[in-house]
Formats: sequence, C-alpha cells, structure tokens
Amino acid sequence: MPNALANATSPYLRQHQDNPVDWQQWGPAVFARAEAEQKPILLSIGYAACHWCHVMAHESFEDQATAALMNENFVCVKVDREERPDLDLVYQSALSAFEGHGGWPLTMFLAGDGVPFWGGTYFPPEPKWGKPSFAQVLRSIAEVYQRSPDKVKQSTAEMARALQALGEPQAQGSNGETVTAGTLDLSANAVLNSMDPLHGGLKGAPKFPQLTALDLLWRGYLRTGIAAMQHAVTLGLDRMSQGGLYDHLGGGFARYCVDDSWLVPHFEKMLYDNAQFVDLLTTVWRSTKSPLYAARVRETVAWLLREMRTSQGAFAASFDADSEGEEGKFYVWTEAEIDAVLGQDAAAFKKAYDVSAGGNWDSHVILNRLHDPAHTDDAALARARDKLFAVRAKRIAPDRDDKVLADWNGLAISALVNAATSFAEPTWLAAAEEVFAAVVRVHDNDGVLHHSSFDGAPGAPGFLDDYANMARAALLLHEATGKIQYLSRALVWARTLATDFIGSDGSFFYAHVDGDKRLLVRPRHANDGPQPSGNGTLTGVLARLHFLTANAGARASAGQIVTAFGGMASRYPVAYATLLNNFEALTTAQQIVVLAPSNDPLATAAFAAPRPDRVIQVLAPNTALPEGHPAHGKTAIKGKPTAYVCVGTTCSLPVHTADDLAALLQAPRPELAA
Repeated sequence: MPNALANATSPYLRQHQDNPVDWQQWGPAVFARAEAEQKPILLSIGYAACHWCHVMAHESFEDQATAALMNENFVCVKVDREERPDLDLVYQSALSAFEGHGGWPLTMFLAGDGVPFWGGTYFPPEPKWGKPSFAQVLRSIAEVYQRSPDKVKQSTAEMARALQALGEPQAQGSNGETVTAGTLDLSANAVLNSMDPLHGGLKGAPKFPQLTALDLLWRGYLRTGIAAMQHAVTLGLDRMSQGGLYDHLGGGFARYCVDDSWLVPHFEKMLYDNAQFVDLLTTVWRSTKSPLYAARVRETVAWLLREMRTSQGAFAASFDADSEGEEGKFYVWTEAEIDAVLGQDAAAFKKAYDVSAGGNWDSHVILNRLHDPAHTDDAALARARDKLFAVRAKRIAPDRDDKVLADWNGLAISALVNAATSFAEPTWLAAAEEVFAAVVRVHDNDGVLHHSSFDGAPGAPGFLDDYANMARAALLLHEATGKIQYLSRALVWARTLATDFIGSDGSFFYAHVDGDKRLLVRPRHANDGPQPSGNGTLTGVLARLHFLTANAGARASAGQIVTAFGGMASRYPVAYATLLNNFEALTTAQQIVVLAPSNDPLATAAFAAPRPDRVIQVLAPNTALPEGHPAHGKTAIKGKPTAYVCVGTTCSLPVHTADDLAALLQAPRPELAA
C-alpha cells in the first residue's frame, strides 16, 4: 500500500511512495505525531537527479528490516530539496555546523520541535569507508533520544542559537562595509588566483562550473583589459565545453566533474546549470566570436527546447544521472559499439573523441575532445554524431523530473533572451516568451508566486529566488520585445518582495513573511550556491528597474542590499560573485537608448554590445524618456535613427550608424587591451 508520498506534487517524493518506510510529507501533522508518540523525527532530503540518493533508497529505504527500524523509532519525513529549498538551506547549515560539510542525501535527526541534534549524508547498509551502517546509526540515535534527553536538549539549544545567524547578515560576518569600484578589482584578482591554470575553473576536484565566479572574472577583464582574466575564463569554458561535462551527442552540460580535468561527470543534467552556461557562453561569445561557444549555445538551446519542455510549456527541472540502475549508462560507449555504428567512419571519430579499447572511465568511453580545445569540426564528424545519437535514443533514458520551478525557469528564460538577441534567433525569443507565459499561467496568483508545480498543479509557495529570477526574465523580455506587459509584471513582483520579504536593513529574506511557521529561521543571505543568490540577483533587478523607469527608490533599495552584505562580499568574492556583479551594474551600467524602429541596424548593434551590464531601450523616435533618466530630453536628430550611450549621468553625443554605435560600445577599450 502506498505511503503518504503518493499524493505529493514532487516526482522525487512519488518515487518513494512504495517504500516500506512510513514516509510523511513535511507539515504540522509530523510534529503533532512526534509529540504524541514521543519519537524523534528522521528527516531525509534529496532530489530526483541525485545518484547517492538513489543508492541509499535502494539499499535502505526499500529494505524491509531497515524500514521497520525506521518506522518503530522515528517519524520519517521525506523532502524534495528542489521543492523546499528553504528547508534544505536551514538543515544543510545545521549539518555544516555538525560535520563541517553538507551534501545529499541529507539525513538529519530532529527533536520534536524540529531542531536537529545530529545528522549526516549517505550511510551504507554495512559499515565501510569509515562510516557506520545506517542500522547502527538508527539504533544509536534512538537510544540517545530515549535515554539521554538532557544531552539532546543541550544539543538542540546550541543548534537553535547557531541557526539564528542565517537570518542576520551581521551575525554572518557582514558589517555594513562599503563596496567600491576598487573592491571589484580586488575581487576579480582574488578569483583569478583561485583558478586552475592548467585545466581551468576553480582549483581542485570535484570540479563545479561556478559560472557566477567566471562571470565576475569576465566583467573584470572587460573593465580592466587584463589578459590573464580573459585567458582564465576562456580556458575554463573551453575545457568544460570540450570535456566529459558536455554531452557531445545530445547537447547540454552535466552538473559537475569528479576529477580535476573535466573528464568524468556526475551525469545528471540540471536546468539551472544549462541556463547559466547558455547565458555566459553567449556573453563571452559577443567578444570572442568563438565558434566553439556558438556551437555549444546552439546545441544546448536545441536540447532545452527538444527535451526539457513539459506538456504545460515550461521547462522541467532535471534529468537523472542513472538509467537501468547504473550511473551514466545512457551516455557512455565501448569502442566496439562505436565501430559497429560508424563502420569505416569510426577511425576519424575515435581519434577526435578519445575512444580506445580500454576506455577512459571504468572500461567505457566518455566522449570528449579535451585534446582539441580549438574545436576543429567537419561534416563527417557531424554525421557520425548524428548516427550515434540516433542509436543512443533507443536506449532506456534517464528519468526526467517534470517538476517546474519558477526560479530555474527564470534563469532559462533570461539565458534564451540573451542568446536570441545576440545570435539574432527570433525563434528562441518566441520560445522564451512561451515559457514565461507558461510559468505565469500556473505559478502567478495576482502578483504572488508559487515556487513549484507539477502537471499544472501549483505546489510550494514562492521564495526570493523565484521573484528575483522571474523579474529579471521579465525585464530582459521587455528590453528585447519592447512590450510593456513584461515591465509591469516585474514591477508587481518587486512590490510583493518589498511588502512580504524585506528586512529592517533593506536586504531580503529568503521566505515569505507568512511562510512555513515550522521553519526554524527565515534565512537571509547573499552567497551564491549552484544558482545565483536571490539578494544578488535582486540587486540587478532593482538597478535595471531604476535605469528603465528612473525610479530613485529602486536604486536606493539595491544599494541597501549591497550595504547589508558588503563585508562578506569583500572577503569572499567567489561566494558573493552575483552581488558584486550587480553592484557593478548598479554603479556603472551601460544604458543604450535607440530611437528607431526595432529592426533598425542600430538596435542590432545595441544587442551586440559586449558588456553584460548593458540596459537597452529601443523606442519610437518621438518617445520621451522620464525625468531622472540621463537621456531625458534627448531626441532623434532630424528624424534620423539615433542612439545614445549613457553611463551614470553622462551620455554620449548622438550616433546614427551601427558602426559608430559599435565603436562606442567596445569593451575592453582599446587603450586597456593594448
């Protein structure tokens, strides 16, 4: 008989509905039951694309004896960390306090009030790797809870105090320190020193893309002209794009690599990673015109539109790493398989893609071109890839998590708009509008967002990241299409945040003021995780609203966020890259005003501007800009298409040709790059 997860809105939770564990969904009933039965709560947090989550499920949660031990001694709760990122944030912080690290599956043991007193991640069914067995852990925790209540009470009291820092920027180490232009240069140099000079990306293994930090470094290059910053970014993107992290047959990037050379991925594909790759590769391409980056953007967008759209029209969350119970089985090959498919064309393909009899991972081949960063390609290799893709399509594919998340879709919409306007691909822009409409249709209720949905049914309430990412997407759609409806939508969401999420210092809480009352603390932070932080992104949204509408209040609000987290951002630039990037936008964004039809060459030149902090307004020639806009009062000269470029309160002289506008927009300036 299915357990209480059978009616969940999360596909990940539904995967566990037939476990013999008496799983409950998070909610008030859990705490009432824990009190009534005088049992601790066992909280298990995972997600659909998590390999070790599946391993622990198969080994322990599907095992009758282990399930009996869990049911007898605990109230067992399963949470999808993508559906409830607020819970994951709080309890991951608790685990870091216990163990010095976090991860998934997250296994936490809570007192009846929800405060954790011990935790870990994956536990094996038998003792190994220096870890006790899961059964040993269960018996030990149950005994401590029943026989040593004073120890449990002391542990929870200490943890409750420690967790309060999550809601207070000052307690996290931020002291209101002022961020300046000099901070940006120091931060870019600090990030540069963290880069792997051989393989690119951050030093060490496992290797995560950390694209927000690469974005900070790229902006540093455009600002300073320092060639080492350019090289560090392009080296990293080249290696990621040519390594095993990238799916060379179907498009799209995996989550991370377990080695230091970008060869062996953890094979799950996440929407948020691929959105950020499309966004950054597009931005860097505008300066480098790299054919590799153009190819990866086109292939990844094709993958998104082909394989990630749900029946509702939005983007799904992820693809699993596993199929048929094996990690990566769908993606890897043997030399014999490739020979059988390609025949006489196999030799050239094997040389290009590192195919050998012994393989390069566990006797199998992960296709990669790490030995060819220049991206030499030809029609024969393309035909070979198509043949292999067609054969691979007949395999049993990894499961797709069809849950729709507003924040991740916002990232993907923004990336599509950036790519569409940069590569002049109107079908991508149309797709971005369709996805936006699909998310709004299900997730928006009169300006109040839902974070998640499944099969058209809204789930968890919206968080800061949902509003920030969807508002950013709306503003970029407004700039690309000129449609006022997108600007209006962003303004509505900004008002909701100002009403229901703002703190006394002007920074924003992660959760709604009327959110889950069982949440131990309302987190308030600006450090990036795998996705850009909500406060960091919102800084850019408010800055863009100011530039588009001349609303001084939006600018002041953005400045308050930066001030609240300035001390932390100055000390930890890799972690606070999004906040720093949007501080630069707030202070020195490039405002481009084009007074001409939307199909005029001046508009095309504006969207080709290299800088990522550009704000573009393509307006009818007789449009009056609001007071407070630096181009207020400026007009199209003698009825001719006219453009102005403004930074701060200063605007350029009017220009009338695409070449002249492109020269104004060049970055880095020739004198910097010399």
